[in-house]
Parts: sequence; structure tokens; C-alpha cells
Amino acid sequence: MSVPLVAGIDLGGTAINYTFLDGSERFLIEGLCEHPARSVEGPEVCLGQIVDGLRIAAGRANVSIDDLVAIGLDTPGPASATGVLSRRGSTNFAHPAWAGYDIRAGVAERTGLPVRYLNDGNAAALWGHVALFGRDTDAASVSAIVGTGLGGGVICGGRVIAGRRGFGGELGHVLIPWNTIEGIEGIDPRCNCGRTGDLESLCSLTAIRRTLLPWFLARHPDHPLAAEPDIGAAAKRVRGMAEQGDVMCREIFRVQAHALGLFFDEMVNVFDPDALIVGGGAVETGEAFRDWFITEIRRGMPPQREEQAGIPIHVIRDGDTAGARGAAIEALRAIG
Repeated sequence: MSVPLVAGIDLGGTAINYTFLDGSERFLIEGLCEHPARSVEGPEVCLGQIVDGLRIAAGRANVSIDDLVAIGLDTPGPASATGVLSRRGSTNFAHPAWAGYDIRAGVAERTGLPVRYLNDGNAAALWGHVALFGRDTDAASVSAIVGTGLGGGVICGGRVIAGRRGFGGELGHVLIPWNTIEGIEGIDPRCNCGRTGDLESLCSLTAIRRTLLPWFLARHPDHPLAAEPDIGAAAKRVRGMAEQGDVMCREIFRVQAHALGLFFDEMVNVFDPDALIVGGGAVETGEAFRDWFITEIRRGMPPQREEQAGIPIHVIRDGDTAGARGAAIEALRAIG
């Protein structure tokens, strides 16, 4: 080929998403291109799925995998900067063979190609940044991706701040002054990581299931969701009901938006970024609800200095494909 070709692979719990990026910075797949992940079955099965799906995706993009010069890979963490999964267990990698597994090296061995690794939050944040500012820029951005947990990343000068050990951008575990949020007096927001009052403990689907929905239902026992025997199933209905105007469910998302506002205020005072970016399920909604949510984030931020008050809050573009696109961008950058 006349220009380099790289692949972006976003490995999730149940699906792998692919894209291809050429040296002219053109993505060759629009929208989702997914293949089953089967990560619960361990590395051997899952890595086979990654390679099989890569071939299928190459056919969809009308390219040959023989033309690839590098791969960008992202997964949920915790993992090191080089893609070694935590020995204490990582999100979506419950099979014991994943403990301490070097997934970057595993994919490199299976494909025979150099592989660059990012965690999924950093990869999505990189795409969110590049979509706004391009690759070559001095701009800085902070992204928060609201999903089952809370991922994200900090991008400065077009590059991910990964940190010394790769745990930079673990934004979900930044503590916020949550007890300043009105209407949740007496709540006990505990995170899976063991902290109380970090961003993920209030702003994630897990937070809705574990903390927010039970707390609100105790105060609204006649709400329709109180009749749902499975709290996990009920939690998944909250966003849709909030979008349709349900008062209690709107309150849950107001709390999440104000938690984000407090967090973004901290980031503004640390990085003075050019943009704040939100992604994930909270904003993968209709325009009216998305605009309301962004307005509530702004309302949740303490008063800013006059010079900082105009920092824009953007919704990440192409949210379902953000991880794969960010991973591909990192791979293309790595080859020069």
C-alpha cells in the first residue's frame, strides 16, 4: 500500500470492536464492526477470537491483514502501561489464566505485528480529543466516560498522560466533595475499589445499582422500579425512564451530572484544559436529554474564575467506536 495501515482493536467484556486507519488519517470502517469476545473463557480462546475477528473486519474494510504494519489494542483495566493485566483481577477478565497476563504480547505473538496498548478509557479519551483538535496540537482535554464504571483520560499535546506505571487517567477513583451535592444527605457512596466518595461511586451504572437506586427507592417505595425484583435489571432501566421524564430517575442523573461537575472543577484547576469531554451511556441518548445533562454538569460546577468559565463541555463523537479509533491513532503515531 502507498500509506501505512494500522488496526484499532477495542476488547470489551462481550464484544471486540475493530477499525482500520491509514496514513492519511482516514478510517476505513464507519460505525461498529464487532465480533464476540469470549473473554470469560480465558486467553487462548479470546486471543483466537481477536484474530478471527480481525480477518472478518479486514474483509469488511476491503483490506488485507498482510498490509497491516501495527495494531492498537485497548482493554478495561487495571493493567500496566504495557498491557499486563492485574494479578488481583481486571474488569471483564475473571478467568484465572488472565491474572498477570501480558495481553499486548499475546496479541503481538498471534498476529506477528507490533502492538501498542492503552486502557479503554484512555483510548476513548484520545479519540475524543483528536476528533476535536486533530493529532498535532498543543491543546489539553479531560474526558470522563460513564459506563459500568467510570473511565477517561487526560490528553496534553495530543498524547495520553499514562503515568509512571500506566495508571494515569484513572479518573473514576479521584475523590470528590460528594457531600456538597444537594438531595443525597445520608447516602454512603462506596466504590468497588474500596474508596468512599470517588467519582465512580456516584457516576456509573454500578453506582446506580449499588447506591443511588436503592437509596432513592427507599424514599419512593411506590415507584414502578420498586416492583422489579432484580436491582441490576432495574438499574438498566433508569436512563430510559429519566429520558422519558420520570422525576425520580431524573434526580439520579442530576446527582451524576453534579458529581461530574465537581470532578471537572478539580480538573480545571489542575490542568486548565481547552475542553472537557463526556462520553458513555449517560450521553448516548436523545438530544434533549443530552443537552439537559450537560447543563446539569455545568450547574454542578462551583463558580469558576472569569478566565476559566468558558471552557466548553463536549460530548464525545462516535461513542461506540471511540476506543477502537483511539487505539488505532496510538498505533499510527507509534510508527511515526
